Amino acid sequence: MNVRRLIPTTAVAGAVVLGLTALSACSTSDAADGGNGDKLKVTASFYPMQFLTERIGGEHVAVTSLTKPGVEPHDLELTPRQIGSISESDYVLYLKGIQPAVDDAIKQSGVRNTVDAATLTTLENHGSEVSGHDHGHEEEAHGEHEEHSEGDGHNHGEEGGADPHVWLDPVKYAEVAKGVGKSLEKADPDHAADYKKNTDALVAELGELNTAYETGLKNTSTKTFITTHSAFGYLAERYGLTQQGIAGIDPEAEPSPARIQEIHTIAEKEKATTVFFETLASDRTAKTLAKDTGLKTGVLDPLEGITDKSRGADYIEVMESNLAALQKALGAK
Repeated sequence: MNVRRLIPTTAVAGAVVLGLTALSACSTSDAADGGNGDKLKVTASFYPMQFLTERIGGEHVAVTSLTKPGVEPHDLELTPRQIGSISESDYVLYLKGIQPAVDDAIKQSGVRNTVDAATLTTLENHGSEVSGHDHGHEEEAHGEHEEHSEGDGHNHGEEGGADPHVWLDPVKYAEVAKGVGKSLEKADPDHAADYKKNTDALVAELGELNTAYETGLKNTSTKTFITTHSAFGYLAERYGLTQQGIAGIDPEAEPSPARIQEIHTIAEKEKATTVFFETLASDRTAKTLAKDTGLKTGVLDPLEGITDKSRGADYIEVMESNLAALQKALGAK
């Protein structure tokens, strides 16, 4: 009996020794890796920022995202622990205007290397895209401006706020990537060469994605697509398309008969075939609209988070799925 008891104890002791060896091996390799023997602690506000810091930072960074997979970023509320972890970061990357709670916490964190991705490219006004889900304000605005959005690639909802959804345009996202690369080089000069190399590789990949979109959407039967989340203003503008957002409608609410009629008219006139919904929100609005207008439904992912339901494992793959969905809906030749 005793003998049998001894075996697990020895095994445990062995495991502890092994664990310690592994631990010390980690810390020595980290130390050899440079700097303070630790990876750069990076906080990213949500997935598009996480993707950039992981790809550019590579093995030199430990990235924490404030937005868990599957959480709608616009509605994020931070826990005291998350607010604390922002203050302890070496580097913070966020996109001002998407998540008010994050903007406030970062302002108060006192972190020296804080980068707002919105300052690394030019933001434009596509109407009501201050938050993309700020339905209360869009409600009044959409009826007034929506009808002007044909033909100019913009989605006019509430006038005023700049549209923060820059990552959905690969060209603008590449501009942000370059800025992130430079700021990481400054924050951690020991690994500047690696950050530069990783940035160049990512920018090249985004260039290929842009070319795929340009060629894939050059010849289509229609240029208009309808979406429940008006996040695609930059993408529409880049590739000469028109986004018709069902603005002013909560994803859970039924569209008004007047709006259904309006979308029906636009769809007929512009030969639009599909109402797109997104992965993180309910598809009820899209399905109701599709049923009432005889349109199909499809998924266009605004890439605010990656989950098991995402059509791809990362930004590049999901953007390729978005391209395929748009080609099908727009009748690419």
